[in-house]
Amino acid sequence: MTALQIPALQIPAPDLQYGLLLPFMVIFAAACLGVLVEALAPRSLRHPLQLLVTFVGIGLALLFTIVNWANGQTAVTALGALSIDGPTYFVWTILLIFGGISFLIFAERKLDPNASAFTPSAAAVPGTSSEQEAIRARLEHTEVYPLALFALTGMMLFPAANDLVLMFVGLEILSLPLYLLCGLARRRRLLSQEAALKYFLLGSLSSAIFVYGMALLYGYAGSFDLGQIATALQTSDQKDGLLLAGMIGVGIGLLFKVGAVPFHSWTPDVYMGAPTPITGFMATCTKIAAVGALLRVFYVALGGMRWDWQPVMIVVAVATMFIGSVLGIVQNDIKRMLAYSSIAHAGFILVAVAAASQTGNGKPADSLSSVSSVMFYLVAYSVATLGAFAIITMIRLRGGESNELSTWAGLGRRSPITAGVFALFMLSFAGIPLTGGFMGKWSVFAAGWAGGDYALVAAAVVISLISAVIYLRVIVMMFFTTPKDGAPVAEVVRPGASTLAAIGIGVVATVFLGVYPGPVLDLAASAGEFLR
Repeated sequence: MTALQIPALQIPAPDLQYGLLLPFMVIFAAACLGVLVEALAPRSLRHPLQLLVTFVGIGLALLFTIVNWANGQTAVTALGALSIDGPTYFVWTILLIFGGISFLIFAERKLDPNASAFTPSAAAVPGTSSEQEAIRARLEHTEVYPLALFALTGMMLFPAANDLVLMFVGLEILSLPLYLLCGLARRRRLLSQEAALKYFLLGSLSSAIFVYGMALLYGYAGSFDLGQIATALQTSDQKDGLLLAGMIGVGIGLLFKVGAVPFHSWTPDVYMGAPTPITGFMATCTKIAAVGALLRVFYVALGGMRWDWQPVMIVVAVATMFIGSVLGIVQNDIKRMLAYSSIAHAGFILVAVAAASQTGNGKPADSLSSVSSVMFYLVAYSVATLGAFAIITMIRLRGGESNELSTWAGLGRRSPITAGVFALFMLSFAGIPLTGGFMGKWSVFAAGWAGGDYALVAAAVVISLISAVIYLRVIVMMFFTTPKDGAPVAEVVRPGASTLAAIGIGVVATVFLGVYPGPVLDLAASAGEFLR
């Protein structure tokens, strides 16, 4: 009797194109190496080793990204799960740059309690005695470096995913480390732990809604692939309830990460409670990744539903701009004020997103596309945001950072350079000419106008004027307000070289983008369209 002959099952090896994935892989490898450093290195060597691993990893990843982009290597790889295209390269580049600047702020060390730029008064002492002892003993949380690198890994995966399952994986990889980082305040403040818990609970809820939306879209299209969903929309004349419900669920999950109204409630509490360097990292890199993913889903997978989601996106954009601007005016905590400012800026970004002014949608030949304008806006917003948060780490009372706005009264007379630099960032947020913020707002308003959303652009201009009150209020407090008798007064602690470098980059980039934005605008325009 002959044995039953069963043909061998042929499983083709996936073509992963490792050269294109090198930037992502390098950051992931650096994060894993950081975990080993944390586990095996003696405490006295952990901080320098973590800095070495972090910046070497970011430098190599940035080099590979630029080389691949310059060579024009684009592809949908990893069995169709990852799309390495122009927008992906641009997002990866700015993520790595602003992630590196954020790590410069992480690396700040204030070892001398009397290292003030002014007299070593009690107000100038950076923190409590227990905090100073922890700093001298090298008891800081050096685990922030591998955690932040894992978050950066997820941020790179999130906007590059061409598959909803992989996009959810990226969402969780970037979110879980951030939940921990929000609670790692040096003095273990209850406020920081409360922020971490709120972020975890609300973030988990939004992730669950995102997964439910994914399942509904799969039920409609029979695939998680964004290109396959777009094809199903083109071949079907009927708009199924699964499609609409799935689009809403996925949209809610993405808008939560963007910080758009009405999914913004976590932002003020988390920004205020998290350690300031972590807040800066979240306010820039998380928003960049979330906006990139939002563009990819709605432009690639749901582009055929543009007439259905555009009205909703317009309403969300107006509500986000208005609520962020109005509530930001009445805040007395500087970090909470910047949180509402971040919400308002998310609304300005959504002006261009809602316009959907792309080549395939009748975009005028001489205008910026929505994707290009959003990319430029993210750059202009991020340089000012990181610079502002870097300065906040320097303004201190004896108990730590001085975030109460009233303590900043007269800061312009006590430290004119610091106050002047902070005022520059505030003017950029307000969109004053000759700053990067002005060119950023011009770019998204131009894209909205090219897309035919004239009423939305008019509303955005009016709300932009309202939001300027937020930033002018801070400038008036620093330069034109006298501290009350007996009231606590903040002083500026001399920063280290890393914080100075972050602030310097922010100042130069803010002025450069306002005076000579052409190179970055051209780079954003060259990012092109999304691949399917």
